[in-house]
Formats: sequence, structure tokens, C-alpha cells
Amino acid sequence: MSPMIKNLLSTRAGYGLTVLRIFVGIIFAAHGSQKLFGWFGGGGLAGTAQWMESIGLAPGTLMALLSGGTEFFAGLALIIGLLARPAALGLTIVSLVAIFSVHISNGLFLANNGYEFALALLGGTVAVLFEGAGKLSADRAIAN
Repeated sequence: MSPMIKNLLSTRAGYGLTVLRIFVGIIFAAHGSQKLFGWFGGGGLAGTAQWMESIGLAPGTLMALLSGGTEFFAGLALIIGLLARPAALGLTIVSLVAIFSVHISNGLFLANNGYEFALALLGGTVAVLFEGAGKLSADRAIAN
């Protein structure tokens, strides 16, 4: 096999997962901070709780704490690669709830508040759930 084809077909899944994990973690941590603290133009805990109640996720304050807390803290865990699989599991559940309780009735496309963004994030969390944190992670440093 030629070196060019060998390079084309080789995999460095460990490093690719590191990049994916960090980017997905940043997005979730930012969205969690909107829900919990009102950062980046978010509604904070009170606003998020009210919105959760309005879409039928009650009690709103508990749902806001669960979703915001999971997004923020599991997002931070993904960024540093600490307990990445449990963090990814929590974020997978949050993504599924978001898709099926908010976005699915609007179709796929984001322009109509559809589920495409949540689906992309779900793909990222499932990849980390299956493969782990990757080569550059706190999990790997602890395990070795």
C-alpha cells in the first residue's frame, strides 16, 4: 500500500475525539451558564424555570437546575476530559430531552427552531460516550 493511501486511511481517533470533546464541552458549558447564571444573554435560573414550566417540564426550577447544571458541569468535565463518559451520558440525556420535548415538532432545520443543532451535539456526546475522552485528557492521565 502506498504511503499516501496509508496516511489517508490511518486514524488518530484519540486526538480527533479530544477536539470534538472540547468543542462540544464549550457549547454545553456556555448554554448551561445561560440557564444557571444568566451569562451570555441567558435567562438565568428564574427565567429558565419559567420557560421550562411553559413547555410542560415541571417543576420548572428543578428542571432548570437539572438541565443547566448538567450542561454547565458536564460541559466543563468534557473540556478537561475528566469523567468524560459519565459527563457524556448526562449530556446525551439532556440532548434527547431537548430534541423530543422542544424541537422535534419544528422539523430538522434550525431556522424553524428544529432539532439539527441538538442532533449534532447528540452525535458529539454519543461519540465521547462510546470512545472515551481521547488521548489528551485528564481521564487518560489518571488511568496511566
